[in-house]
Amino acid sequence: MRQMEFKMERMGLLKVGDVLPVTEGKLPTSYYYTLGKAFAMSANYKFNERLSSKEGKVVSVEETPKGYFVTVEFDE
Repeated sequence: MRQMEFKMERMGLLKVGDVLPVTEGKLPTSYYYTLGKAFAMSANYKFNERLSSKEGKVVSVEETPKGYFVTVEFDE
């Protein structure tokens, strides 16, 4: 299992247990991921850190001083 963190702009969009599709975006030197219909975005990842799964399960939703963060688990 692989876990990744996504940043969400507002609370209440997702809940623990949701299974959502993930879309890969490409930058010139890295990749990023969008969760569901733009509910949350990931950090940038290098080529060797690319995600191969197309969907993941939400395992936690947290509020921190820096914003809302969603942890998603993938079968990898």
